[in-house]
Amino acid sequence: MYKNIFTSNLRLSNLIVGTLDSYIYNTNNYPILTFKEEKELSKKLYYKGDLEAAKKLILSHLRFVIHVAKYYSGYGLQQADLIQEGNIGLMKAVRRFNPEKGVRLVSFAIHWIKAEIHEYVLRNWRIVKVATTKAQRKLFFNLRKAKQKLGWFNKNEIYIVAKKLGVSIKDVCEMETRMSAQDMNDDSNIKNYSKNKNLNTNFFLKDHNSNFANIIEKDNWNKFLSNKLYKALSKLDYRSRNIINLRWLNKKKKKITLQELARYYGISAERIRQLEKNAMKKLRCIIENLFKK
Repeated sequence: MYKNIFTSNLRLSNLIVGTLDSYIYNTNNYPILTFKEEKELSKKLYYKGDLEAAKKLILSHLRFVIHVAKYYSGYGLQQADLIQEGNIGLMKAVRRFNPEKGVRLVSFAIHWIKAEIHEYVLRNWRIVKVATTKAQRKLFFNLRKAKQKLGWFNKNEIYIVAKKLGVSIKDVCEMETRMSAQDMNDDSNIKNYSKNKNLNTNFFLKDHNSNFANIIEKDNWNKFLSNKLYKALSKLDYRSRNIINLRWLNKKKKKITLQELARYYGISAERIRQLEKNAMKKLRCIIENLFKK
C-alpha cells in the first residue's frame, strides 16, 4: 500500500542542524510519544500511507538511535555516520511496523537500527572485511564486548570467551587475529619517487615466482593439444573411442578396469586389451598426421 513512501519526499525539514551537538540538542526537543499517540500515528501510516504520521514517528525516536549508536563508538568510526546508518534502520522499521501486534515501535526498531549499524561497521572498520558469514559477524561483535572487559587475551581467557560464546577456540583465535591486524599503506605512486626517497619500493620489486607469459603460453598449448586429441578421437569408431575415454580420459571417476569393460561389452578382458591397443595405435597415427598439416 505504501511501497515507496520512504523516498526523497520524506524530508526532516524541521531538523536544522550544523554540528553533531546541535543535532543531538534538536532531537531531544522532540517529545516522546505515548503508547496511544504512537498507535494512532502507526495506524495512519500502516493503513493510509500517511507521510506526516511517518515523519512524527521517526522524529520522536531519533534520540533512541543516538543512544544505540553510542555503544559503537569504540570502532574508530565517526559518531555522526553511525547515527546516520541507525536512522536508516529506524526508517525501515517504521515502514514495516504493524500497530496491531501490540508492541512499542522502539522494541521493534532495535533490530533494524542495530542491523544497519552492524553492516556499516563491518564495511568500514577495515579495508578487508573481517567477518562475512552470519556466525563470524556475531562473533566479531561479541568478541569486541569481551575484549573491552578483558583487554589482551591469554590462553585461559580465550578458553573462557570460547565457552561463553559457544564457539571453538580456533574461531576465537582467528577472529582475534583479524581484529588485531592493521591496514597498511602501499604507496606505489612512482611519479614522486625522485622527490621522496623514502617511498615504499614494493612497486619496483620483481616477482620471480610468477611469469605470466609462460602461464599464458602453457594454457594455449594445453588448449591446442586438447583440440587435436578431440579431433583424433572423433575419427575412431564408437567402441574404440569409448574404451579410450573410460580407461584414460575419465577424470570424474577412477580408471575403469579391463574386467569391467569386458562385462559391459560381453566379451573377454583379453579382447578389450587388444581393442585398446589397436585404438591407441590408430590414435597415435591420426595425431601425427594432424601435426603434419
